[in-house]
Amino acid sequence: MKEQSASGILATTIEKVRQLVDVSTIVGEPIQLAENVTVIPVSKVTYGFASGGADFPSKNNTQLFGGGGGAGITINPVAFLVIKDGEVSLKHITANDNAAERIVNMIPDVIDKVSGIAQKFKGGDAEAVPEEE
Repeated sequence: MKEQSASGILATTIEKVRQLVDVSTIVGEPIQLAENVTVIPVSKVTYGFASGGADFPSKNNTQLFGGGGGAGITINPVAFLVIKDGEVSLKHITANDNAAERIVNMIPDVIDKVSGIAQKFKGGDAEAVPEEE
């Protein structure tokens, strides 16, 4: 039995939240859609918890404790990892919240484009090399 105190209530609350949320809540189980297509859901998990209590004196010199605790959890799906023919792509399903997040989300596309241009130059494709004037 947990200690009857504010810290005991908080410990119990945290333990219950931990039971509800684990790694598979954030990065879900792979879903096989076709022979060469696998989808893995990715979610954003936010949670909060609070607890409190107080000791009350009693007539027979024992202390009584009263307290409570609670927690809230929100799980929002935000993207899917799609694995098709060995290629991995990230498909967002929510709007970007701010400029910094949009920039971070653009990085993979920029790297892919730069890599594609570099491959054209390495391959010696004369049409890919811009002419200098």
